[in-house]
Amino acid sequence: MEEGTGDIGTDYEGLQRACEPFHFRRYPEANNPQAVESLERSVYEYLGEDNIKPARYNNRLVYLSTSFNWCTDNGMIEDNPLLNFKKRKAEGRIVNLDENVLMMPDVSTYTGLRNHTLMIFFLDTGIRPKEAFALRKSDFNVQALEVEVRQETAKTKASRTLHYSPETAKVISDLLSVRPEEWDESVPVFCTYEGNPLNRLSWGDRIESYCKKLGTHIVPYDLRHSFALLFLRQGGNALALQRMLGHVDLTMTKRYVALTNNDLKNQHALASPIKRLLPSKKRMGKLK
Repeated sequence: MEEGTGDIGTDYEGLQRACEPFHFRRYPEANNPQAVESLERSVYEYLGEDNIKPARYNNRLVYLSTSFNWCTDNGMIEDNPLLNFKKRKAEGRIVNLDENVLMMPDVSTYTGLRNHTLMIFFLDTGIRPKEAFALRKSDFNVQALEVEVRQETAKTKASRTLHYSPETAKVISDLLSVRPEEWDESVPVFCTYEGNPLNRLSWGDRIESYCKKLGTHIVPYDLRHSFALLFLRQGGNALALQRMLGHVDLTMTKRYVALTNNDLKNQHALASPIKRLLPSKKRMGKLK
């Protein structure tokens, strides 16, 4: 076949390579570039499997849609069968943080002290892990209890200032006090014992090891989720939370503020308009 002829039946291997995420072994009837109906039926079944979570569904949709776009551009199929499919929104997930995880690191070692400090820092600021790993000493204003997330390290490419508590300042000071003098400004505050930058995989492994000992399960981002949820439970403002989390609007913030039924019940008891419209009256005594 000459390149660019767009003959559907002759670039069969190309279709297989392009659609690699889609398992032809599971759907052999789709393994025919000319059988468009079989391909569509198999794809719909693959995406419509029972109990598939939104994240997995979205991953499949992106990979397959990209593959089919390539096939369409190269004339191998006429249309992308997933053209009008939309990503699914994940429901908010309640994070039940076991506070004992804060006590798991061995603070007599540098690694343990760093991990302990990091967990407290995440729970006090809601910063993203990647943003925290890039922080330098000069980013911290100790007197003002502030830290700047620089534009070049922020996920949204917009700098922002986060505030932290005196208790958090104490553990950060303890961590900095054991920092070797030869480490210059280029060495991040939260780094390995060799002065190398942390990454999300190694940090995730640390969290997982602590959770296994406790018989629980959290992932690094759950500390950020917990900050958001606890911040609101303590009466924090949702708009302030949006700024602290670094979200461009409240749409993303809502994913971190999934409230339990008890939260909603308490909020209703606190703020129901009926309290003002119908003030409670003193209970009458028994009629004689």
